[in-house]
Amino acid sequence: MSVVPPTVSKEISPAETPYSISERPPVIVIGGGANALSIARSLGRAGIQVWALNYDYSPVRYSRFAQWLSLAGKSQGKSAWADFLLGSSSDHLKGSVIIPASDDALELLIEHYTKLKRRFRLDLFVPDAHASMLNKLKTYQAATRCGVPTPKFWLVDSISSVTKLREELVFPLLVKPLYSHRFVATFGVKFLVAENFEQLMSAWEKLDEEHEVMLVEKIPGPDGQLCSYYTYIDDNGKHLFQFTKRIIRRFPPEMGVACRHVTDHIPELVEPATKLFAEVGLRGLANVEFKLDPRDGMLKLIECNARITAANILLDRCGYDLAYFLYQRVCEGDTPRFRDYQDDVYLWNPVDDLRAFLQLRSRGELSLGDWISSISKTNVTLQIFHWSDPLPSWMNTWHRLCRALTRKVHG
Repeated sequence: MSVVPPTVSKEISPAETPYSISERPPVIVIGGGANALSIARSLGRAGIQVWALNYDYSPVRYSRFAQWLSLAGKSQGKSAWADFLLGSSSDHLKGSVIIPASDDALELLIEHYTKLKRRFRLDLFVPDAHASMLNKLKTYQAATRCGVPTPKFWLVDSISSVTKLREELVFPLLVKPLYSHRFVATFGVKFLVAENFEQLMSAWEKLDEEHEVMLVEKIPGPDGQLCSYYTYIDDNGKHLFQFTKRIIRRFPPEMGVACRHVTDHIPELVEPATKLFAEVGLRGLANVEFKLDPRDGMLKLIECNARITAANILLDRCGYDLAYFLYQRVCEGDTPRFRDYQDDVYLWNPVDDLRAFLQLRSRGELSLGDWISSISKTNVTLQIFHWSDPLPSWMNTWHRLCRALTRKVHG
């Protein structure tokens, strides 16, 4: 089943549309979903040309603020992106600013940083530090070294190593991949959940040698206990801004992508985030997520992202235009200053939030009245839809419907 109506697809071959960078350098946004779209909209409105290297189903492909790089018919993905960026096909884009918007894109920069830096403009990037943030085990080990609380975790590499830990493990727990983006590409989820040892054994049988995993204690409580810290770390290790928010719901609940967020000043996040980033020597954009553990009242590490995240449009709405911030840092050496932001500004994905509500209601955890009350707020920004650029939202819905139908047809 085709998921891309050919009459809507907007493919532009780089060879057919040469672009001079004698004026303002263009930007190449690599990977990403809603975050890539928000980057394109932000920079496009500022008069900066944006090129998108991404998978065919990404909403940014259909934005009027981005030009799609079709790669001469090659399948999109990290390997094809590297071939394009390091080959002669991208010669006319030399000097462009590269902004990674996915873990695939970060891996690309880590693996080819030196060569890419010779051809393009890159923001502050420390390959070893970014690699530590990408690898979940290294992130947790760094947190342990510097005293940042984490859930209990165990490294396992075989069924025998799992069996040896049987008396030590606590349930429920997560079978968490070291590299989430690779795991999602195979299994469609960020991790597997085991409520007991038997379920852990069953989950282990689904794995293959390609996916390294760790076992992580599942912190109890709803998704509303999740919160995040954002900053930019300059060459001297100074945090140039601080932005914090909370998650209200995710879909699927307790394991999916956040579908409703709200801004909130959470000063308790600053110290552990600062310690963790300093431990690994991270520079540039940085984001870390914690969850409040109700058993001991401690904020515990969940994961890190050293790039613009899916909630970027929320920061943009609050005056923290990270895409333009990066552009000015890279091209002009300027450091824009952000004013303080307002609490109770919401980011909403209505489709996924409805699905989250239905699941939570079936579990007796959220009533219809409470859900309606929670979404009846002002200062709400939609994650993908915007009246000035509606096609990405329509096509995103089309792709999701087609994938759902495909799964139903094939069982």
